[in-house]
Amino acid sequence: MRYDTSFTQVASRAAQAVLLLLALSAVALFATARCGADPSGAALSGAAPSSAAPPGAAPAGTAPAGGAPAGGDAESVRRTPVVRVVEQVSPAVVNISAEALVRERDPFFGGFFPPRERHYQSLGSGLIIGANGIVLTNAHVIEGASRIVVTTLDGKELEAQVLGSDRDADLAVLKVDAKDLPHVELGDSSDLMIGETVVAIGNPFGLGHTVTAGTLSARGRALASRETPLETRFTDFLQTDASINPGNSGGPLVNLAGSVIGINTAIISGANGIGFAIPADRARRVVDDLLRFGELQPLWTGLRLVTLDPTLVRENDLPVDQGAYVYRVYPGSPAESEGFAAGDVVVSIAGQAVSAREDVTTALYSADLGRRLKVEVQRGDERKQLELSAERPPEGLGRDLLQQALGMRLEATAGGLVIAQVVPGGAAAERGLARGDRVLAANGRSLDDLDTLGREVLRGFDRGGLLLVVQRGRYRYNLSFPL
Repeated sequence: MRYDTSFTQVASRAAQAVLLLLALSAVALFATARCGADPSGAALSGAAPSSAAPPGAAPAGTAPAGGAPAGGDAESVRRTPVVRVVEQVSPAVVNISAEALVRERDPFFGGFFPPRERHYQSLGSGLIIGANGIVLTNAHVIEGASRIVVTTLDGKELEAQVLGSDRDADLAVLKVDAKDLPHVELGDSSDLMIGETVVAIGNPFGLGHTVTAGTLSARGRALASRETPLETRFTDFLQTDASINPGNSGGPLVNLAGSVIGINTAIISGANGIGFAIPADRARRVVDDLLRFGELQPLWTGLRLVTLDPTLVRENDLPVDQGAYVYRVYPGSPAESEGFAAGDVVVSIAGQAVSAREDVTTALYSADLGRRLKVEVQRGDERKQLELSAERPPEGLGRDLLQQALGMRLEATAGGLVIAQVVPGGAAAERGLARGDRVLAANGRSLDDLDTLGREVLRGFDRGGLLLVVQRGRYRYNLSFPL
């Protein structure tokens, strides 16, 4: 027992000694820090060595406060790739203010008093793509505007006129009266890398030339049409987590190479970090048409496509379950000359897998007119490699297709477009249309002539359906026809 007690006393004293040594060491370290000793042990509070720097200067080999290198090196560190991109592209980014005059009828006394007029203003962004004053923005930014004002980075306010606009593509081209403007051309969006850094520049909530940075989150996203929310028009949108807010619409999405890879266009309401941009390759194709024709011209391949579904797979005993099913190939069309046949399934185009009809449409509208795209089709149990190019539709093709697909013929009269003939057993007859009915609009566009109707029919073939507004007597009917 004594041995145990003696050992305990020795251990206790040893522990006390260790604690005392630790306390003395801590005091010594604290005193050294207060004196400003350097790691080598030389005190800085005493006389400086003969090689000491002048008073107020940083010792050799050290950085100024904040960690940045001294002199010009500090600026080079701060001028990151994002800063360089902003300096390069920002002068070509503009703020857009669109004013519209809205007439509102009083809901209670509208029959007694004339409509009230109210000025409505929308804010958005744009990109100068031509030194002669050509500005690109979203169609929804300037829709219905009676006056459009473009404000440049240096504060100049320039009135703009609309050269062309397309609601499906959601792009518009404006012209301002100015020369030698800083401008940036649309870049290449075909070789983008998921995860690469991107920068969005725009006018969110009216806060001009706001810059946000993030990553390219995804490619090939499908968005619902603004006109018909249940309809998908294109499937190639870029997704980014760079902050995009109302007012960013029409501004550029840029990669670190300074290339404009997209035009910001949409966000998901209520979500954070999910924004979308129209890819530059398709935007360039649309801009060419807007400058030449004022709208995106329909294309013609002669393929009537349907998205593959389980019913089609089962009924036709198909070996694939994804793709665009060729329902019909029109005689004399580009598709017929390339060897396409009814019953084929398009499984890829231009190197991209096809899961829906819209994938084919997107590829065609992103390519230069007349460019031959490689297409892989499933025909029975074998795969075939074909090519396909779109062309401008022949004159009157839309009206001919309307008669073939719906079984009715229209004619222009002083009172508008009127149904002149309905083929018994056709789709129009089955929906109850009759000779003398007036067709007021197609796909949300008012109809003034047969040419406009023909273009909307061709657009309907791209969408897979045609929406008509038909008037009989005092009543109007919205009728949808699959194409």
